[in-house]
Amino acid sequence: MSDITIGQYVEGYSVVHRMDVRVKLSLMLFYILFVFIANNYFALMLIILATIFATLLTRISIFQYIKSTKGIIIIVLLTSMLNLFYGKGKPIFKSGFLEITEAGINNAIFISVRIILLVFISGVLTFTTTPADLTDGLERIMKPLKIFHIKVHDIAMMMSIALRFIPTFFEELDKITNAQKSRGADIEGGNFIARIKAFIPILIPLFISSFRRANDLAAAMECRCYNGGEGRTRMKVLTLHRCDIVAIVFSVFTFSGVILCSILLPNPIM
Repeated sequence: MSDITIGQYVEGYSVVHRMDVRVKLSLMLFYILFVFIANNYFALMLIILATIFATLLTRISIFQYIKSTKGIIIIVLLTSMLNLFYGKGKPIFKSGFLEITEAGINNAIFISVRIILLVFISGVLTFTTTPADLTDGLERIMKPLKIFHIKVHDIAMMMSIALRFIPTFFEELDKITNAQKSRGADIEGGNFIARIKAFIPILIPLFISSFRRANDLAAAMECRCYNGGEGRTRMKVLTLHRCDIVAIVFSVFTFSGVILCSILLPNPIM
């Protein structure tokens, strides 16, 4: 559980740390979009190089990003295995009704790389942005939704709190698991059904602890007279800097290259 890095802020003074949170959020959304637009290896390579460049700019150890992928390795492997059998063309391997084609192999590679890129790109945002800044940026980006009488500040606050407490949740789960093991609970032994039954004594205290923590947080916010975003002043004024402009220009060139490669070059998945 110590390898769960989603939602953890890593303090630093890199260029990415100093960027405007609105720019980081917007670029992350566009990068996620273009990860799926890239439909050949040249376009995908541009996204990979841009992602590597962004991770290096954060000055955070690459092992920190690799740790964040440990929790999804099984998902990546299962998804890749399933996608091996989706693809048209001449079969390379055939056994009964199952057949693997060259398009299926390309499909499996693309889906695996895309999932890993999504984790890395989201890590660039969460590792370099505090929960408070993330809340502020989400609220600013979603501000036009106020026209439809949507409580933008409340939504941004809930998303930020949920992201902030992901590491705390897994840390609590790890503590309860170790406590149950010290009492002689056999969690890892037995068949699949036995393991599910052994996990119940962990889930119950975990839910109780989560609800207690949520209640304490609500009481703390109420004691501080929190009433949402109405009439709330801001300690930090978000402004665009030179690094934000450079990041936007670099991203525009990257996205343009991805579009051109996707249009002009053949798609190996089809």
